[in-house]
Amino acid sequence: MKKTLLLALSLTAAAYSAQAQTAAPAAVGPVAGPAITFEESKFDFGSVAQGATVTHVFKFKNTGKTPLIVNNIGVSCGCTTPEWTKAPVAPGKTGTITAHFNTTGKFGMQNKVLTIESNATAGTATVALVGEVKEASATASTAPAAPAKMKVKVK
Repeated sequence: MKKTLLLALSLTAAAYSAQAQTAAPAAVGPVAGPAITFEESKFDFGSVAQGATVTHVFKFKNTGKTPLIVNNIGVSCGCTTPEWTKAPVAPGKTGTITAHFNTTGKFGMQNKVLTIESNATAGTATVALVGEVKEASATASTAPAAPAKMKVKVK
């Protein structure tokens, strides 16, 4: 009886021990589908005068295992226009998104977000242009003209 009880306890302990073991985590590598990874997700353009156009190139890499295709880029306002790599980006290769921000009519702190729609497994991605737009100083062409000098003869 003691042998049977000891055998049963040993088998139970072995079963629990085997159940508690887990497989070692797999090495982290490229995801199965396409993946988009940006060098920077936010660009701070500092301070610019109102009316200037800010342009910045966001570089990205396909860190996945299949070609990445950027389908569309949405913008947070019509003052920002994007251009991007239209051809599929092979795994390990890079592409670009160029953002143009027209500051006309803008003033103060700005945060312009671009939403990247692609076939990446993670879904959409975002990048942003941030900075301050300051009032443009008066230039010679907009400054009021000096009063003309006139000679007046009195009779």
